[in-house]
Amino acid sequence: MKRFAVVGNPIAHSVSPVIHQHFAEQCKMSLSYEKMLGDDVVFEEQITTFFRHNGSGLNITLPYKQRAFALASQATERCKRAGAANTLWMSNAQLHADNTDGIGLVRDLLRYMELNRKSILILGGGGAARGIIYPLLEMAPASLTVAIRSIEKADELQQTFPKIEIIGLNQLNSRFDLVINATSASLSDDALELPKALMSHHPFCYDLSYKLKEDTSFVHYAKSQGCEAVDGLGMLVEQAAESFFIWNGVLPETETIFDLLRQQTN
Repeated sequence: MKRFAVVGNPIAHSVSPVIHQHFAEQCKMSLSYEKMLGDDVVFEEQITTFFRHNGSGLNITLPYKQRAFALASQATERCKRAGAANTLWMSNAQLHADNTDGIGLVRDLLRYMELNRKSILILGGGGAARGIIYPLLEMAPASLTVAIRSIEKADELQQTFPKIEIIGLNQLNSRFDLVINATSASLSDDALELPKALMSHHPFCYDLSYKLKEDTSFVHYAKSQGCEAVDGLGMLVEQAAESFFIWNGVLPETETIFDLLRQQTN
């Protein structure tokens, strides 16, 4: 039986095992998928040990995606652009890495809107944002703007993604079709209030974070401003489907998993 796992800290809340077992049943496959609590001190050793004991694939979540990328011998182009990995596997005795977050986001967004020729705003320029910029640019938007708190950090991001525009969070005065929250505000239930001029155009709002039982703070705020808004549960499912495809060569259907997940407890 193939063995998979997700590694992160914290990890108890993860619904990845539910998702992958659902995919396996759908594809009539037998596999195991567990949660592994990452250890900041020996994370790299945990990864090596897992594959040494015939592990087939790992998903990596916070806060280890950059360390996972650094550990890999081979990485896909989208993984290199992100500088972070969420999917690991062994091939020809080498550790391979990919980042499926961006393609997961794009597939979920396409349920709601076309991205071609749309003006897109990403709030936050950290690791979560870096994982989605390249796949979004591949959709040929009219523009892609990243708003960050510390404009001093803009140079490296601009060099990696020369096609984007970077502005300070206090400079938000343009009109956008899509606003994506890639900050950590929703993880801590912090309010993220944006200029009224920005929200008055009612952009579609997307939060990379998610909650199973209620709206995230960003989704709640966006809806209060009259905007259509959704959380990142669909992205979670779609990035998992891409990881499943990388490992098993089969792309599972994703629509039937959502009701099952909403029934899970946090």
